[in-house]
Order: sequence, then C-alpha cells, then structure tokens
Amino acid sequence: MSKIATSHEGRLPLSRILWWALLVGAVAVLLLLASRSAGAADEVSPAAHALAHRLAVGTCGTCHGPHGDAGFPKFPRLAGQNANYLAAQLKAFRGQTRGDSDAIGYMWGMAAQLDDATIAALADFYAHQPAAAPLRAATADVSRGREIYEHGVESEGVPACMACHGPDGHGMADFPRLAGQHAQYVLKQLGSFQSNMRDVAVMHGVAQNLREPELEAIAAYLETLP
Repeated sequence: MSKIATSHEGRLPLSRILWWALLVGAVAVLLLLASRSAGAADEVSPAAHALAHRLAVGTCGTCHGPHGDAGFPKFPRLAGQNANYLAAQLKAFRGQTRGDSDAIGYMWGMAAQLDDATIAALADFYAHQPAAAPLRAATADVSRGREIYEHGVESEGVPACMACHGPDGHGMADFPRLAGQHAQYVLKQLGSFQSNMRDVAVMHGVAQNLREPELEAIAAYLETLP
C-alpha cells in the first residue's frame, strides 16, 4: 500500500490535490514572471538606449537636469535612483495611476508615449548617473529627522524609514533612494501620501501619523545624506 494517504476509493484526498495544484500554479506563475522580466531586459536595444539618452538630456533635463541632478527643489533628483523604482513610476505616470499634482500637471503627458523599452532604458540611464552631492551640511536641526529615519516613532506606530530605504538612504529593491533628495520635493510627496493623492497604503500609514515639524525634520535630514 502507498504511504501517501488516500480515500476509500484509492484517490488522493481533495485537500491534498488542491494543495499540489496551488503549489504547481505558484511555481508556474513565478517562472512566467521571471521569463517576462528577462525578455523585457532583452528588448532594450541600443536604439532604445540612444533614444533614452536624448530624452534624458534634451527633454527630461529641463526639469531634472541633464544628468538627473535637478537644481530646482520642486523637481526630484533622479541621478543614482533605483532603476526598478524609476521604471515603476514612469509606468504609473503613463497609466495615470500616480495622482499627485505634479504627476498630473507634468508627468502624465510626458510619459504617455513612452513604451516599455524606452522606460527601461531611461531608468537604466538615471540609475547609472553618479548621485549628486548632498544639498546641505548636517546641523543640529536635522537630528530629530535622523532619529525618526533610523528608529521611527514607536508611540505613533511609525516604523523606521531605513527599514525600506536602507540605513544610508540609498533604497533597497523596489524602494526609492532618498539620500540627497530636495527637502521641498520630499515634503510635497509626504503630503501626497497623507492625503492619499498618491495611493500607496504603506506610505499613507507612515505619513498620516507624523506631524509637520517631524516631516520637515525628516526631509531636512535626507538632504544631508550623500
């Protein structure tokens, strides 16, 4: 007799069949996603990279600087940003699912005609640009920001920012680099998370429990990071 438990009709129990079906299905989905990811990378041709370079310098550079080191505090620095994050945001702009005011006013139109290959090439371009120098020197007024970034605010249920964005603010996996970012831009995005204009559940949960002085302190601290 088989060691595998069977029903009185000699068949595997329904629960065991369902479990195996779910397992096989999950593996198949993972393999499909991996093959699609690899295929997407292969689709980025030299022509797409050349187009992305022209767009980055000649068009995107108007606001973000020719190499992503934006000089205007209204616009984010993109140099050294994580490629996965940049690609995801460009696709969100294109799909009109990222809803902060600057996204609607600027980026929805800018990203509307970008295909996946160009988005991947743009993300790769910025990810390989050297990050610009910090925007301000560390001073006593950013110490509270560092404390929140590194330890969170336990009494308010706010986790440490570095849990997702890294101890150095350089981001991890699909989480963005924050180091050296303009404080004005960071504050505006935190406000968008608070209001759910940017509909990101994790960041809404973090931002809604922080007061304005705490938000300002975090933004000021991030400007000091290289």
